[in-house]
Amino acid sequence: MVLHFERAEFDQRVANARVAMRREGLDALLLFAQESTYYLTGFDTSGFVFFQCAVLTADERPMTLLTRRPDLEQARRTSTFEDIRLWYDAPGMDPSRELMAILEEKGLKGARVGIEMRTFGLTADNYALVHNRLSPWCTLVDASNLVRGLRVVKSAAEIAYVRRAAELADDSLVAMIEKARPGSFEGDIAAAGSVPILAGGGDPPPSGPVLGSGDRALLVRSATGFRTLDGEDQLTIEHAASYRRYCACLMRTIAIGRAQPLQQRMFAVTHEAITAMTEAARPGNTIGMIDDAHRRVFDKEGFGGSRMSACGYSLGATYRPSWMDVPPMIYSGNEMPVAPGMILFLHAILIDAPNNLAMSLGYTILTTEGSAEVLSRIQPEYVVTT
Repeated sequence: MVLHFERAEFDQRVANARVAMRREGLDALLLFAQESTYYLTGFDTSGFVFFQCAVLTADERPMTLLTRRPDLEQARRTSTFEDIRLWYDAPGMDPSRELMAILEEKGLKGARVGIEMRTFGLTADNYALVHNRLSPWCTLVDASNLVRGLRVVKSAAEIAYVRRAAELADDSLVAMIEKARPGSFEGDIAAAGSVPILAGGGDPPPSGPVLGSGDRALLVRSATGFRTLDGEDQLTIEHAASYRRYCACLMRTIAIGRAQPLQQRMFAVTHEAITAMTEAARPGNTIGMIDDAHRRVFDKEGFGGSRMSACGYSLGATYRPSWMDVPPMIYSGNEMPVAPGMILFLHAILIDAPNNLAMSLGYTILTTEGSAEVLSRIQPEYVVTT
């Protein structure tokens, strides 16, 4: 068995989840988010893209996993699950039958049962199967954020994995910048960035890298079709490194060939903004106040029309298709308190479409009892490669 945390830590996480369930008046919880099962048991698989559900009761009975046959050994060898049930592919298959049988066995008819709905692990068609079968039989309650809320503040062991991910993200960024020269092919740049992560014992990140030059430097999402950099160009890089599924992110826009005076000014303002955001990420403030700081700087300097309406989000152990581990998102008005032990990705982004210029600066922080710690050794600067 391969577990990446001590068994006692998993036991404490399950106990905390049960306390939260009882506080919400839930008799059981249907876990469809792969991040939840990884957090509570260590179960590590990509099989969540099919129907997969773990049942956690508010009492002390063992958790039950319902999954497909190909994930049987995965569950046995990467998790604390002892009660593993299977469903099999067949014409007209409906795994909600097997799920209901598990709930009947646990005496949950008429019970108040939480369900994780805000997850890539529960598609609309599978939710319809579960809802149609269970809603007349028990009371289903949206509990998407119950375990997710527990995961926002990280343990010491989790923080150690994030620190390693941050080291790998730094190595990856250095490799990509070294490769980014006039005439370089974006695919080669992306490939160079993947080597330090994988060679350093990390995992393929759950998304990205978001990498684009020219017009595509203004994009903040991945788009297919790598291009070759011009003699004078710009390149935006946003990427994550993942270690034991825990992610750390970085974001930069660099100049290719020569500096652009307006872009250089955009960098200075962006640096001022992310510095203010980092200072705001401390206990006593709310998550929304980080974005208030972001907006103040950009709006004061005349870039209000070029900034984003949010400036980051929580990170943790995530699976495809996204490294974003939300909520929380960092936007003005978010009243969640900043607490020590949060891992947040802060990004300050300017998109000047009329001038076809981008400037982005982002890094991962750890919140503490006082000032936040930036988890990157790379100092922000306006990079020009030739």
